Amino acid sequence: MSHRTSGSRILALVNYRLRITINDGRTLVGQMLAFDKHMNLVLGDCEEHRRTKDGKTEKRVLGLVVLRGENVVSMSVEAPPPASAESKPSANVASMAGPGLGRPAGRGLPMAPNAGLAGPVRGLGGPGAATMAPPVAYGRPPMAAGMPPFPGGPPPMGKP
Repeated sequence: MSHRTSGSRILALVNYRLRITINDGRTLVGQMLAFDKHMNLVLGDCEEHRRTKDGKTEKRVLGLVVLRGENVVSMSVEAPPPASAESKPSANVASMAGPGLGRPAGRGLPMAPNAGLAGPVRGLGGPGAATMAPPVAYGRPPMAAGMPPFPGGPPPMGKP
């Protein structure tokens, strides 16, 4: 027999219909949709059952409920999860098809044989390759005669 942790036991109850007693005596019955490490629970299609002082049981439909784990006293299984749509036999897909011909919907561009991450396509979008090329001379630009030097550069030759 394999040893299962508490988390995996509760995980096995997801989608089951549970009866949960909380610390003020009320009982909630609903389908467990989710839980966390604090045992906070999310219950779907939830109903509240409580006993009145005269011994009658009142039922109230709540719907979707988020229940704080601190309030949970006990949990018990009411019913197994509902049968899924996958387990039910379905009609043949071909018999359900309507008239017409199925084609993939594109965006107006012809399909390229090796489409993918090959790079940009010439003529579409952005500037040309020559515009994006780095400048030929790296470093500081050449100084023209008679122009003042740029800030932070050395003083011009021949001047103190």
